[in-house]
Amino acid sequence: MARAIPSLTSGSIPRALLRLAVPIVFANLLQTAYQLIDTFWVGRLGASAVAAVSLSFPVIFFLISLGLGLAVAGTILVSQYQGAGNTAAVNEVSAQALVGVVLISLVLAVVGFIGAPYIVAFLGAADDVLPLASRYLQVSFVGLPFLFAYVIFQSLMRGVGDARTPLLIVTGTVVLNFFLDPLFILGYGPMPALGVSGAALATVITQGLAAVVGLTMLFSGRYGISLRLHNLRPDPALLWRLLKLGLPAAVEQSTRALGLMLMTILVAGFGTVTLAAYGIGTRMLSFVIIPALGLSQATSALIGQNIGAGKIDRAEHTAWLSAAFALVSLSIFGVVGFVFAREIVTAFVPDAPQVIEKGALFVRITAFSYGLIGAQQVITGAFRGSGNTLVAMAIALVSLWMLQFPLAWLLSNNTSLGEVGIWIAYPVQNVITAAIACIWFARGTWKQRDVMGTPTPENAVSAYRPGAITNTTLR
Repeated sequence: MARAIPSLTSGSIPRALLRLAVPIVFANLLQTAYQLIDTFWVGRLGASAVAAVSLSFPVIFFLISLGLGLAVAGTILVSQYQGAGNTAAVNEVSAQALVGVVLISLVLAVVGFIGAPYIVAFLGAADDVLPLASRYLQVSFVGLPFLFAYVIFQSLMRGVGDARTPLLIVTGTVVLNFFLDPLFILGYGPMPALGVSGAALATVITQGLAAVVGLTMLFSGRYGISLRLHNLRPDPALLWRLLKLGLPAAVEQSTRALGLMLMTILVAGFGTVTLAAYGIGTRMLSFVIIPALGLSQATSALIGQNIGAGKIDRAEHTAWLSAAFALVSLSIFGVVGFVFAREIVTAFVPDAPQVIEKGALFVRITAFSYGLIGAQQVITGAFRGSGNTLVAMAIALVSLWMLQFPLAWLLSNNTSLGEVGIWIAYPVQNVITAAIACIWFARGTWKQRDVMGTPTPENAVSAYRPGAITNTTLR
């Protein structure tokens, strides 16, 4: 028997927002815990090991981002069809998004495994870091299809308004990862110490379990989406439509990941200690903006469902309310991060005083712009939920190519600031990007985007059948 999922198109907006956002925030916190747990245990191996994981993270993020376009497109369409009450379209879009994402992940896994040593060398890894980072990346790429499968499951569930189920799954896998990490990294009894690559292996195993559980739920039909094997037969027309909608989102996400990679290359030029400090500082940055990312993802689903139901004013009010909440909550996080910066960094590298000094400075400089990051993330999520993925992409491109990287390069290489110039580029970019996003959204042009089309009696089906989504229902 299918479990009832509360509607996001009626009732209190704050209640609906929190009901969806809170589980997403905790799920994202736990997802981030994968990297934090890895960094914590790898930190016991020294600065070279921490630098290897720090160097690897933006590479993995970049390749994952290339395949996430269909996941974003799936969320947009599933939420809008859910709001419109078109169950057949929800199931068909879900199946084809799953097929597309898994196919992309297989290609990226092969390319990434073969190219890992060359990628690490290109990023400028020191001699002591290069072999560690290469092994870590190769093991991570083997598990890429598992990660993608779970990501699409999580995205589709959020589209239908269920954020609690993914939270339960990721909770179990993170707990398991916490115990597997020290076992594989440091070794115990008959288990040999695998070092840095052991952290990647533990993550692959737990993500594989999450993917199996998630796909089992989708095929059970009890969680808002019902898939069958025949649903997975590739539909080139629908896959192409998903790709066209998702490609700007993929470019947006990969641009952000490319920004991390370019910044890592820039930081690597200042040595292993600075790179380790940057790695811990960016982990802290990614950790504290999780509430904004959760609100952004919840806002996308809420706006999608309300647009599907024809409630445009409710969708707009949701976006501004969510942005205000993100601004306030993340500003509080920023104050805490500023005050306890040294203690936070010390928790990861207790025996590296130089790393602690540089990492704490990075945290303090970026802390007070956390609230602006939150507001910008939420507004960008609102653009995605309405189907305006091109606008979200444009904001990301401006953020990286016109603001963050040029500022970081200019301040670090053409002034006496050194690596501190890189730290300063973050808050400057955050202020400008948040202003651009809010002004663009206030113009209201996002309301004109129509990704569902106008339904007609012949395609407004209520049960799945192949080809149920026609050129009219999805354009």
